[in-house]
Amino acid sequence: MTKQIRQLDRVVIRFAGDSGDGMQLTGDRFTSETAQLGNDISTLPNFPAEIRAPAGTLPGVSSFQVHFADYDILTPGDAPNVLVAMNPAALKANLADLPRGADIIVNTDEFTKRNLAKVGYQANPLEDDSLAGYVVHPVALTSMTVGALAEHDVSKKDAERAKNMFALGLLSWMYNRPYESTLRFLERKFAARPELVAANVAAFRAGWNFGETTEDFAVRYEVKPAKMQPGTYRNITGNAALSLGLVAAGVRSGLPVFLGAYPITPASDILHELSKHKRFGVLTMQAEDEIAAVGAALGASYGGSLGVTTTSGPGVALKSETISLAVALELPLVIVDVQRAGPSTGMPTKTEQADLNMALYGRHGEAPVAVIAPKSPADCFHAAIEAARIALTYRTPVILLSDNYVANGSEPWLLPDVESLPDLRVEFATKPNGDDGTTFLPYLRDPQTLARPWAVPGTAGLEHRIGGLEKADKTGDISYDPANHDFMVRTRAARIETIPVPDVEVEDPDGDARVLVLGWGSTYGPIGAACRGLRQRGHAIAQAHLRHLAPMPANLGEVLRSYDRVVIPEMNLGQLAHVIRAKYLVDAIGYNQVRGLPFTANELETMLEEVLKNV
Repeated sequence: MTKQIRQLDRVVIRFAGDSGDGMQLTGDRFTSETAQLGNDISTLPNFPAEIRAPAGTLPGVSSFQVHFADYDILTPGDAPNVLVAMNPAALKANLADLPRGADIIVNTDEFTKRNLAKVGYQANPLEDDSLAGYVVHPVALTSMTVGALAEHDVSKKDAERAKNMFALGLLSWMYNRPYESTLRFLERKFAARPELVAANVAAFRAGWNFGETTEDFAVRYEVKPAKMQPGTYRNITGNAALSLGLVAAGVRSGLPVFLGAYPITPASDILHELSKHKRFGVLTMQAEDEIAAVGAALGASYGGSLGVTTTSGPGVALKSETISLAVALELPLVIVDVQRAGPSTGMPTKTEQADLNMALYGRHGEAPVAVIAPKSPADCFHAAIEAARIALTYRTPVILLSDNYVANGSEPWLLPDVESLPDLRVEFATKPNGDDGTTFLPYLRDPQTLARPWAVPGTAGLEHRIGGLEKADKTGDISYDPANHDFMVRTRAARIETIPVPDVEVEDPDGDARVLVLGWGSTYGPIGAACRGLRQRGHAIAQAHLRHLAPMPANLGEVLRSYDRVVIPEMNLGQLAHVIRAKYLVDAIGYNQVRGLPFTANELETMLEEVLKNV
């Protein structure tokens, strides 16, 4: 049968099913195939916090969305062009996101009366007119997979589990994806059980062959490779990129990297990844709790390592006293906060940007730290290096604010030339620095950076007092002198405020925009896509994005005052907007949502168009 091939410039696909249906694996493999083909990609995994929510229920639905195109894209897409629904719950949970005319591939085997009743369907939506506005492809995924594996030495349960590979094979055929890497992946994943390798490969091929032979899929689609900067790329998640950034920081500084971490969603993958890189001088410790983890990391910094601790919002709250100690000790420490929806346990697998206030102010006393935030998964690599640079150069804790959207999303990452990365080497104190040539003054500061000397314990002649009590200027002796305390508090604040950071760059193509959209962290993609859409329709609008949140760029005030309106979209209730209003006296307009999901480009575009009408 000859199939028509249709060219597309972009596609958004969402795989959805039970948390045990392998949707994250399926989406990840499709993404890897797409990356190899050279498309630009952006992904959005979305899964429940429970290890295994009740099967067939709405709370148990897990999904993976992938957006791929032949041009530069900024988001995982607002609405799927294709939904693969493995059961009624997956259909019901995702149907509202689909535009009319979208393709729906449904696993008809799961549309039983019992499963329909679980999610409140009074009638089978595949048999009434409720899906008339969509292109529905009913496929008996489960039974066809079991049939394809009838001659394989696997149980019926294992055969049914392979239905996600059947779906992957079908979608790989539909969009002309290369699949050799998936077959190699299956060989590695099930290496200890050859029968499962054969079964999953057979299920994949059965899905591919079904697409090739069935009349229900008369069209195949092609999305050509995107035009990208020359170089070597790999698909990477934010957590993986951040981990490699920390490894690179260790290599470029010549220091061992020590990670003290307690497992917590969505930061645990950083611990998993860094544990693989012992050959680069990385030492990981899974501590018994968050306080022990940050204490060990600070101790490692005291001993001459690059100390790092990773966590999410609840963990930062527990670590706050030790972060204050690091402020007092004036030692380098990188704290990675992969933000999630709170408060308390909140929604552990959903995204939010609500830890900014805690990062800026969440310690007792005057305890300023540097704060930076990556804008995308690939940017996590460079943000991690920047966090290490500031921590090592200025002897300060640095909070790196990632979030669940950035951490688990993925995109192509251009591998950098290692020699082009910043030189992070530090000079430890090796001899007394007092005027008499015999005295060591642990708080005698570098006049440029205001950083104190970093003396590795055991260095002869450099013994000095350490601890959380206030220190006397220069000598580091315990001091309760009012004037000294005032001086030390102001000096620690000045050390942060005077860190030179790059000026904020403004994207204002025509230079005549009256509205500026200011963002930070993971809002970069949706804001950029919304501004791109408005410009394509003839509207003038400017965009600026903050990586450095403490200290802020020196030119930010001037930039803000150059526009009639400043709009700040945030996945919180206006935390950056409050800071901007207080610091720069600019009446910023906040646009806020805390749904546990990233902004869509369409909602921002609609909101910004209303702002433009009223300028």
